Amino acid sequence: MIKKYFFKLIFFNLFFLKEVFAAESGGMPQLNPEFWVSQIFWLILTFGILYIVLSKFILPKISGNLELRKSQIQENIEAAEKQREDSESKLKEYDEIILKSKIEAKNIFKNTRDKALKDINSKREMLEKQIDEEIKKAEKEISVLKKTGPEKINKIAIETSSEILKSLIGTDVNNSSISAIVHDLSKKNGNKYYGD
Repeated sequence: MIKKYFFKLIFFNLFFLKEVFAAESGGMPQLNPEFWVSQIFWLILTFGILYIVLSKFILPKISGNLELRKSQIQENIEAAEKQREDSESKLKEYDEIILKSKIEAKNIFKNTRDKALKDINSKREMLEKQIDEEIKKAEKEISVLKKTGPEKINKIAIETSSEILKSLIGTDVNNSSISAIVHDLSKKNGNKYYGD
């Protein structure tokens, strides 16, 4: 390619030789035929050295770099294609795993729900039994309190009344008279509060 340009340049110079002679009369020293031999010598030498430097040093490096880039691009394309295939296979595996997981989750949910319903029913029966037992215990305690409650209330009433009278009067009061009054009042009002 450089040879083509070199020969075109020489041909260009020779073709316009006629115009050069015409320009010599204008006073341009580089167009004086007496210097042409030295100018052509230096032109050939300069372009020859330039051609050798370009063809031996610069162009091989450029073409080497281009080949290296081309091979790297090709390797990158191949690696990208391989990764695309790998990602597609992984995506298919992922979809299969998700489908299996959904099916397993449905089965686990169904089994858990059935087991929970069984557990709830058994626990409900146990709770109902415990509630029935607690109700029976409470009823027994209530019946015991109904029997012993009036005596305890009378005792508390006697003690409280004697303390109040003592603080009002300032002397001790006979507990037997207070006890008789409390028993008399409890007999009158007892049926109203406790029932039989």
